[in-house]
Amino acid sequence: MANKEQKTLKGIAEIKDFFKTNETPIYFISATNFNLLGIDEWINNFKYISHIDSYDGSHANVFSPLTEEPHEEFQSIEDINNYLLHHQEVVKYLKSRIKNGKTGKALFLMFNEKTEEIAKTLGLDICFPPASLRSFLDNKVNTNRIAEKAGVACVPHVLSAVRNYSHLLEISNKLGPNLVVQTPYGDSGHTTFFISNEEEFNIYKEQIIQEKEVKIMKRINCYGTAIEGCVTKYGTLVAPLMSELVGFKELTPYKGGWCGNEIYPDAFTPEIRAKATIYTQLFGDQLRKEGYKGYFELDFLIDKDNGEIYLGELNPRISGASSITNHALFAMKDVPLFLFHMLEWLDVPYEIDVLKLTQEWAKTENADSWSQLVIKHTKKSLEIVTEAAKSGIWQIQKSGKIKFKTMDARRQSVIGDNEAFFMQITQKNDYFYEGADIGILVLRGRLMSDDFELSNRGKRWIRAIRSQYKSEIIDAGLLTEEDLMETGWGKVL
Repeated sequence: MANKEQKTLKGIAEIKDFFKTNETPIYFISATNFNLLGIDEWINNFKYISHIDSYDGSHANVFSPLTEEPHEEFQSIEDINNYLLHHQEVVKYLKSRIKNGKTGKALFLMFNEKTEEIAKTLGLDICFPPASLRSFLDNKVNTNRIAEKAGVACVPHVLSAVRNYSHLLEISNKLGPNLVVQTPYGDSGHTTFFISNEEEFNIYKEQIIQEKEVKIMKRINCYGTAIEGCVTKYGTLVAPLMSELVGFKELTPYKGGWCGNEIYPDAFTPEIRAKATIYTQLFGDQLRKEGYKGYFELDFLIDKDNGEIYLGELNPRISGASSITNHALFAMKDVPLFLFHMLEWLDVPYEIDVLKLTQEWAKTENADSWSQLVIKHTKKSLEIVTEAAKSGIWQIQKSGKIKFKTMDARRQSVIGDNEAFFMQITQKNDYFYEGADIGILVLRGRLMSDDFELSNRGKRWIRAIRSQYKSEIIDAGLLTEEDLMETGWGKVL
């Protein structure tokens, strides 16, 4: 129920002022602060509680425990968050900031029922729908069924259990010989399988046949896009469509693995942009019927052969694309999309015209050009890092070498094509292993061609950042059990 003493917020100016004077402690608790980077500049009393301090103590709003407490091996981001909530330094920090007897609000990239239990004991209100609902919606099979109810087109597919290769061919005979199989949960780079013959099926057989149901799609010649929305009481608010970088060998070892985004004016035809917006509104409205409210992200696939747009995946949460959405020109002119998520979860009445705001944000004059790259360790090796690139603004020279300019977590501080913001994830004394997140690189302008190939400029920056890391290959047999517990969880985005 809304606070009766709080006036109804009307218009962007009043919403902006409300958050600038917010007194409720709000926390984003995660492995890093990447997904909501910069939101602390919009919301007063907004703090990050991070397992990894990417800024070496120089970010005023990042709190990271100084000591390591005993814990079981991290298998997921949920495990990291549960560890943080149990950590005595974090508990003490939360208690020190209690306002009017209330601990405040909590946000997570990922959380589970255990997280909900711990948060409740700490007096934290989680500003997302229940973990059980998010888990249901996160299931790729359920996503397709929700899309069907919403009237959103999906790639031709079947949903079924698979017993063996012959059974796969039998149930997918209308989809052609080249298939894409997805298991219900997991990152696309790990749980998306491209199958054209029995030999390829056998590589992934155990992962596929153990599932009660998988999504089997016709393989199309496509490129990926991302779009974010917010389910509000007034309808679904939609941000502009952006391109995705997928599977580039310079960035990721995973075929089909997400490795960045681009946003720029006229990235798509007006028809594609309009259809993506309509589909996102329809899907968001159906999400509300399913009991969901707040922030979400959709991946759309655009068929290069016929120009059709299809739903790929749903992320019922903030996502890896959220940072670029919430820093785009339309967000700087008005407010970030994420603030409307918070309005849905705070005890404050407000009014917005969702359709009008969505249409305004969709105008090309409200879009500037930015790219972000997620750089992973791509080798099948285990190495210990002896030197790491610092977070902040870097400058590139004509020689291709880069130099550190200053520590600054604000993306808008990047000036011109010769500067970039780098956010460190892998740090000195951490381990490199296949798929470990090294860091995020953010630049003005595009890094892909119109044919969706990585540009020479992008490759130069990737090489330059990698050159700032020094490491030594080690024998895994020499590691202690404690060392091994700290490897294998570096997929934190």
